[in-house]
Amino acid sequence: MTAPTILLVEDDPSLRMLTARALQENGFLVRPASAAPEMWLALDSGPVDLVLLDIMLPGTSGIDLCRALRQKSDVPIIFMSARASETDRVVGLELGADDYIAKPFGTRELVARVRAVLRRPPLDRTTGAGDQGMLTFDGWTVNLPRRELTSPTGAIVDLTGAEFDLLTVLADHAQRVIARERLIELSRTRLGDSSDRSIDVLVSRLRRKLGGAGHTAPIVTVRGVGYMLNAPVERH
Repeated sequence: MTAPTILLVEDDPSLRMLTARALQENGFLVRPASAAPEMWLALDSGPVDLVLLDIMLPGTSGIDLCRALRQKSDVPIIFMSARASETDRVVGLELGADDYIAKPFGTRELVARVRAVLRRPPLDRTTGAGDQGMLTFDGWTVNLPRRELTSPTGAIVDLTGAEFDLLTVLADHAQRVIARERLIELSRTRLGDSSDRSIDVLVSRLRRKLGGAGHTAPIVTVRGVGYMLNAPVERH
């Protein structure tokens, strides 16, 4: 089997060299880049299996690069940053990143996170639950191919990518409790560690959007277990 190719985008020469060496010693092929122009050139030179992306880059930031990548590719992305606040992690996850590792990090942690993300099945963002095109519940309509949510009044509700993915997972397991860890795994909203509450923040935001205009959000919290979409879902 061909070794996975990692695109490493890091502007610090020493850290870039050390990280590349650590990955190579663990069986990965590494394509290094120091900023946005080199990243796009590296992507043009051939497919990659995962992108390790620093947030604080000269010129175009890692956040903007992630947003641009997600418009054209579902390649797994792991953010690297010395800024380890929950806000940074949530922003990264909402933009479609798969994981977040805080600097400084050890080789074992880095390799473990890369392998964990690469083990996940590819995400098909054009279909959600069960290969169906449309889901309906409580008057809400989820258009999976168009990734749109329409309220009972006919208004389009603006959802981030992470919020939409969470909603489709909940709908696919409607009226069944999903453990928090399982929900993270299914939605690819992978979090940094067991104390990270980013998934709860995303569920809270989604619940707020489903609870607008006088509606009661059908997402319920099962204390100590996880979350459930407490409404029957029809597929069309």
